[in-house]
Amino acid sequence: MYIRRDLEKKLEKYKDVREIIAIVGTRQCGKTTLIEHFFSKLKNKEMISFEDQKTLNLFSTNIDLFIETHVKGIDYLFIDEFQYAKNGGKQLKYIYDNYDVKIFITGSSAPDLAVHGLKFLVGRVFILNLYPFSFSEFLRYKNEKLHEIYLEKKSSKEFLDMINRYYQEFAIYGGYPRVITSKTIEEKKDVLKNIYNTYFLREVKEILQLSDNFKLAKLIKILALQTGSLTNYSELCSTVEYKNIELLKSLNVLVQTFICIEAKPFFTNKKKEIIKSPEFFFLDNGFRNIVLNNFQALGDRVDTGSLNENFVASELIKGENELKYWRTKFKAEVDFILEKNGETIPIEVKSQLNDKKITRSFRNFLDMYEPKKGFIFSYNLIDSMNIKKTKVDFRGIVEIGKFA
Repeated sequence: MYIRRDLEKKLEKYKDVREIIAIVGTRQCGKTTLIEHFFSKLKNKEMISFEDQKTLNLFSTNIDLFIETHVKGIDYLFIDEFQYAKNGGKQLKYIYDNYDVKIFITGSSAPDLAVHGLKFLVGRVFILNLYPFSFSEFLRYKNEKLHEIYLEKKSSKEFLDMINRYYQEFAIYGGYPRVITSKTIEEKKDVLKNIYNTYFLREVKEILQLSDNFKLAKLIKILALQTGSLTNYSELCSTVEYKNIELLKSLNVLVQTFICIEAKPFFTNKKKEIIKSPEFFFLDNGFRNIVLNNFQALGDRVDTGSLNENFVASELIKGENELKYWRTKFKAEVDFILEKNGETIPIEVKSQLNDKKITRSFRNFLDMYEPKKGFIFSYNLIDSMNIKKTKVDFRGIVEIGKFA
């Protein structure tokens, strides 16, 4: 069964522009399924995969015969797993410059695509990210009628109570398509375990050229335990037994392979605000939970706040936002800061919130930066208040994708 994805709108928008479309994203997020569905509506097309060694060898060693076989006379060409082509960028540039064919490629590793292809395609490629399901996509699959109501700007406590039942599942098991469609809890856990091991075996371990993944597994577990905390490089190096350069390389690869999300500090005053230490989150809550082997319900966990923050961070990234946080050297902090359309928007994440309250830290930020609006997300409080020049909206956590 095909599950509709929001990225289809962009594919439709760009299907007839000249540029190559590169879709990148984690394994198991549905890139191939999406393209196959999209291509099923097109005529005069060719679909190939570079997991097929014969096709890959032909592309790499005899580009003219590859063109005769797969390019000439067609309008649309789709190449899956493009990152396996070591000199793929040069070959693709040749096809692009000399033949009138619309090309789509996919790759599961952003670093591999960059090394093997994208550097040769500057000005010739649009890069689109496909992530695990957003909560909106998840809800549309689970209950289309509720999803239609969800998309409306107005909401109510009663409605939030209804969709929070779906959030309970999404916050624990995440948004990988194969996990969402699993029929039982045990099947969901087995799928997540397979995804976790696949990352080590086929992505991160290979990229870092590791003989084993013991240190890397330890690093990821520490990041999972410290989700949303300031990163202390010296402490991490000591705990994982990494040299500083090894740690930085590993963290960068975890971000580039869509395992982790890096939030950088927002600042304008170097003397008073944190300017260097990043925070790390996970792109998918289910992936974080398999790392910790913890699938307890939200109400039974000691890390519920971290899970809710991680969910918000993931939704912000899926909405193509740059992730930032704010913290002063006097320990005032705001969970997330968005810079959007010339505005600076502070966001706080709470679990239970029964009435309109803001923290001293949040008020400090409002006093310092005077934003037009700010958001406080919790399970079920819907309200608003004005603080000087700022309108503060209280909304449900599940609604983050609609407002940010």
